[in-house]
Amino acid sequence: MSKIRNAFADGKAFIPFITCGDPDLETTEKVVRAAVENGADLIELGIPFSDPTAEGPVIQGANIRALAGGITTDKIFDFVTKLRKDITIPLVFMTYANVVFSYGAERFMKRSNETGIDGIILPDLPFEEKEEFADVAAKYDVDLISLIAPTSADRVAMIAKDATGFIYVVSSLGVTGMRSEITTDLSGIIKVIRENTDVPCAVGFGISRPEQAEKMAALSDGAIVGSAIIKLLEKHGKDAAPYVGEYVKSMKDAVRKA
Repeated sequence: MSKIRNAFADGKAFIPFITCGDPDLETTEKVVRAAVENGADLIELGIPFSDPTAEGPVIQGANIRALAGGITTDKIFDFVTKLRKDITIPLVFMTYANVVFSYGAERFMKRSNETGIDGIILPDLPFEEKEEFADVAAKYDVDLISLIAPTSADRVAMIAKDATGFIYVVSSLGVTGMRSEITTDLSGIIKVIRENTDVPCAVGFGISRPEQAEKMAALSDGAIVGSAIIKLLEKHGKDAAPYVGEYVKSMKDAVRKA
């Protein structure tokens, strides 16, 4: 069984996203540890990319800051190795297909397995082209996480049947970023997912407030938040860890109510 299921074993999951190296890896480590101590069930670790097409301005800014600071994929693998000495919750990478392709898919997935990464999210990888990476990911027990968007329509059942790890349900059209209101009819999408797989699904994109997280977790198996956390890092820089920890606690408390 995928280790990622452990994130959903005790009820609704809260999943924070953190860009590695923003503003530096020392701060990323403090933020990851603060998130774990305050209830994070799984953490998405972003590998910065120069053309992050799914990201809005907040996470684009994090990518730019991290790359300007000299972050590399190899430095992130070494960082995860250090984390894995005592961090046991599931960890997944979120990055882009070119990052894996340029590193070499076989080498990337092998190092992911060796360092303790449980899955990978590639938002620019179409379902119909996932075989580019799916076989080598499976070879090294790395779940290739599927995304389902409001525009997935009649492809939802097909994507759900093939999913591993968990399913990332995109709440809204457009790029990542905080939204005042989420109006997509997600219940219909999640109903089709439930009819086709028992793989957990969590909702991301646009969530920033506890009441939004509770509502999204009530529909699904959990909530994912990125931009609101990156905003805290942008504001507090190297001192962000306690602020992120406090925020993660508030969001985990909210999803517990769902």
